[in-house]
Amino acid sequence: MNENQTDKVESTNSKGGAPLGNQNAAKAKQMSAMLEAALNLNDKQRLRDGVDKIATAFSSGEVWAVNFVYDRLEGKPTQQVVGSGNEGEFITKMVVELVESKHDGS
Repeated sequence: MNENQTDKVESTNSKGGAPLGNQNAAKAKQMSAMLEAALNLNDKQRLRDGVDKIATAFSSGEVWAVNFVYDRLEGKPTQQVVGSGNEGEFITKMVVELVESKHDGS
């Protein structure tokens, strides 16, 4: 590992993922709450109007609307991950090796 990779690893939480202190999830929740509040105005009329527009586009065969409705009703399809070795054989084993940094911190 180079020095930058070591710093990155040390700044992430124990489960991996985003760096410690990352507030992206909290910001997304704030945005969802604000959007929900805006859609609930006037006895949810804005929400009904939006759903009506999606339903109209779906009925007209708009591809984006068909995909949107299908994803909401049935769930998004799982994405298949295909991998093979250098000679086309299936990958049957993956090894993850954790290497300690030799960075002395100075």
